Amino acid sequence: MVTRLQVPAQETLPGGIGVAAPPANSGDLLPANVAGSRGAAEPPPTTQRTIHTSQLITIMLKAQKHVSDLIFSPGRAPQIESNGQLIQLKFKGLEKLTPYDTSYIANELMSGTEHCKRKLEVDGSADLSYGIDGIGRFRVNVFRQRGSIAVVMRVIPDKIPSFAELKLPKVLEEFVNLRNGIVLVTGPTGSGKSSTLAAVLDKMNEEKAYHILTIEDPIEFLHRHKKATIHQRELHSDTPTFSLALRAALRQAPKVILVGEMRDRETIEIALEAAETGHLVMSTLHTIDASKTVERIVGTFPLSDQQSIRTRLSKAFRYVVSQRLLPKRDGSGRVAAIEVLKSTMRTREYVEKGESEGKSLLDAMRDGENDGMQYFDSEIQKLIRAGVVDFEVGLTYSTNAGNLRLELADFLDGQKKSPMGLSSSANAPQSAKETEVEIERY
Repeated sequence: MVTRLQVPAQETLPGGIGVAAPPANSGDLLPANVAGSRGAAEPPPTTQRTIHTSQLITIMLKAQKHVSDLIFSPGRAPQIESNGQLIQLKFKGLEKLTPYDTSYIANELMSGTEHCKRKLEVDGSADLSYGIDGIGRFRVNVFRQRGSIAVVMRVIPDKIPSFAELKLPKVLEEFVNLRNGIVLVTGPTGSGKSSTLAAVLDKMNEEKAYHILTIEDPIEFLHRHKKATIHQRELHSDTPTFSLALRAALRQAPKVILVGEMRDRETIEIALEAAETGHLVMSTLHTIDASKTVERIVGTFPLSDQQSIRTRLSKAFRYVVSQRLLPKRDGSGRVAAIEVLKSTMRTREYVEKGESEGKSLLDAMRDGENDGMQYFDSEIQKLIRAGVVDFEVGLTYSTNAGNLRLELADFLDGQKKSPMGLSSSANAPQSAKETEVEIERY
């Protein structure tokens, strides 16, 4: 479905999109002619458009509020993601990016980072950070697809968000006073894991005279020394791997270690070792809830080691926080639903011995409100009853849609009697008629 929203009309980039010869350093990334199953190859252009990448990015950021991602894909106009929707920005002269355009943009972003170019060549993708003075910072992934180059840029807020701004549960403030153990923040890509950890680290930085060490790929939020001393190490530029950096961290006397992501068995093993030797380790995982997080960690190890890992994890973990971002009913943005699993005698037993009927981590979270625990469906139910999230949308993000529907039976009966109804379509903001940029919703 194609709709139209109030965003800037087709704009010409400042300085125009000039025409020049291909940059000398971009030849290694220019896509080869690809035929066969990938479709007929386009003949290489005789001249290469010179794209003012930083100016293009600046204008894209200003096109809409709540821009979270920028995407450069061959065959598409430059795109932004705002409130979970992709928006094409069809600038004059850039109505459709060519493979040579995206290669040019990738080379501009990777200028001066030879290790990224090598990684792209060998592995097919590369991560890096990129910044524009006075505009913002970005987490960038450049990757090959169908013989050409594509780029995705995640916008990193220039200001570290506070607990109040993120509306985080008050129980998360307890992280600041933890002395050791493992804290995990989990969720799908783009669910706000990095922002939550940045807020926790910033609060710790303000209140504790600690040595804090972060290992990130790439560095996202820049933390300055406050009461704490913070050292931030970036993969590839400061250290080759998470595991090597984490092993070295044990000799660098930090009180707190933040690991950007637990990607492999070795990193998880060293993180457990660090937690067992008196460090507080904070990290992220791409899992959908607390229960799946435990299974992911345990499942990384051979079957013969899994029971010992369960025992170690049950003693080391302090909190598992899982996040999901739901679109608001009024279309003004997204709101976080947060699940919190806390280490108690009951949850430690379930982690060590495994879950069974009536003895699951979800059961423990349902009964653990007095300990500061909460679970997804309860939080989503609150959002639906408050009118923040549409009923049907809430169901799609729930853990058990059937149970949530039963819990909301009285709410549904009340809505049927109300002229407002259940659907958010009547309350959705009408698309503005005056626009030049089309949005495709998938």
